[in-house]
Amino acid sequence: MRIEKWLKNNTASLAGKTVAITGATGGLGQKLCGYLLKSGARLILCDRDPARSHALGERLKAACPGGQIRYCKVDLENIGEVKAACQVLQRETIDILLLNAGAYSIPRHFCDTGYDNVFQINFASPYYMARILLPTLRERGGRVVAVGSIAHRYSVTDPADPDFSGRKRASLVYGNAKRMLMFSLYALFRKERQASLAIVHPGISFTGITAHYPKVIFALIKHPMKWIFMKPEKACLSILRGVFEKTGDQEWIGPRFFDVWGKPKKKTLYSATEEEQKQIAHTAETVYARCKNRAERRGLQF
Repeated sequence: MRIEKWLKNNTASLAGKTVAITGATGGLGQKLCGYLLKSGARLILCDRDPARSHALGERLKAACPGGQIRYCKVDLENIGEVKAACQVLQRETIDILLLNAGAYSIPRHFCDTGYDNVFQINFASPYYMARILLPTLRERGGRVVAVGSIAHRYSVTDPADPDFSGRKRASLVYGNAKRMLMFSLYALFRKERQASLAIVHPGISFTGITAHYPKVIFALIKHPMKWIFMKPEKACLSILRGVFEKTGDQEWIGPRFFDVWGKPKKKTLYSATEEEQKQIAHTAETVYARCKNRAERRGLQF
């Protein structure tokens, strides 16, 4: 795939548009920010580590002089910080909310919302942000771009254990959270007419999120992985396409071949039954209400 040719044929100017992106400092996030800035977008880097955000910002501005970058500190495990970040983004009147941050195999604990932290990072906080910022996006005909995963196919959601806190296998816990995010947003946008949605996924790429294996195993597989799977600069093109093209109900954009390799392509999903989709939508609103209540009780104002 010739990236420059693809960019020329599939992207347009984003001058005058503001894009808020979570997980900007990650492997895919950094490459994605570079493409967005070169397209003329004004970026708001939403990250938990201000030092890393500012370091990335300086590198981006060095590569793209004149690029406009602002910063917003947010730890997705902390619903108070998530609420404060939403207040900042409301004032910034964003055009695109790019929910890119994710966490796979990390030490697990319960957040102050009572949910497992992998669930909070990958679903509860991103869904809360989408719900809170939807009115702002409506005003500007904006879009939510949410990064899903092929891991959403690994399991079916469980109303009795919504955050999979009773499960230990990382692929199931992560996959459940991504499944919740994807299908809850489909439900949220099903009757939406002013703002739009794009569900996207990069397939498998060699980034920090894939470095979860034991050290000995990872040392053996990391070099073959670099050759087998797409590099971040190619993998993130599926995400970038979602900035310019919305998806319909139960559609997503990802690599053409086996959802792992090739140019971005829009496909229809058949991963969840109608009954499960209704249950996900109900669970999502329950989770949102709990997060909103917790954030309001903390009363954090930044």
